[in-house]
Parts: sequence; structure tokens; C-alpha cells
Amino acid sequence: MRLVIQRVREASVTVSESTVGSIGTGLVVLLGVSRSDTADQADYLLDKLLGLRIFPDEQGKMNRDVREAKGALLIVSQFTLYGDCRKGRRPSFDQAAPPEQAQALYNYFVETAKRGPVPVETGVFQALMQVQLVNDGPVTILLDSADRARR
Repeated sequence: MRLVIQRVREASVTVSESTVGSIGTGLVVLLGVSRSDTADQADYLLDKLLGLRIFPDEQGKMNRDVREAKGALLIVSQFTLYGDCRKGRRPSFDQAAPPEQAQALYNYFVETAKRGPVPVETGVFQALMQVQLVNDGPVTILLDSADRARR
């Protein structure tokens, strides 16, 4: 499972000209699911995400997590995070999970996040979405559940 996380001042997701999710201060989380991902990896990444100290404290140092910053999450599915561009010019998505598997793990991640300490908004799985955001910093972090195994 891969997450691209952006610290934002505000963000929204639009589908067919209707806003389906929006947040103020918080994190936009682009979430990709691979064929080998499990709920355990989703739990690991959600814990890591909620604990990331990437919001400024009173001295301007990145010392606060999203909860401490009174922020929210905007979670958007994005299978293209598993695009492999090593060969040719057209990405291969062979490592991306098939839609049914990806949706199950995406839903698991979202529902688990909603039981957590911060508000959660989402996009629409498999929809053509427009994501608007004001990146704060800019701060962009990559998390990959495969990194857990490398330790």
C-alpha cells in the first residue's frame, strides 16, 4: 500500500461538478493498493499517518501530528501510485490491485480512520475526480507498506 501525503491549508474533491469531500487544515492522502496488500499493512500505514509530526508547533518546528493540529484527513483512492514507468513510455499497472480488492482495502482504511481521532472525508472510489488543494509548506511525504519489511 502506498500513500502520498500532502499537508494542506484546505482541499476538496469534486465528482461530476459536485463536491463530495472537503477539509480545511489537514492531510490529503492519496492511497494506492497493490495486489499483495493486507489489512495489517493498512493498519500499519494508518498508525504511521496519524502519528506523523509534520505540523508546526509554536516555534515553527514540525512537532505536531494531525490530531494536535486540529486537522482532518481527505482520503482519495489512486491506483496510479502503482504505475511502473521503467519500460517504455506508457505506465504498467500490473502491480495495482484489481478493483474489488482495492476497494475492499480502501474501504477498510477509510472506516478504520473514521474511528480515529480526526474527521475524515473521502473521494469516490473509481470515479473521475478533481482534487483541489493548497499545499502548506509545501510538505509532501511518501509512505509505502513495503518499507516496513526492509527494516
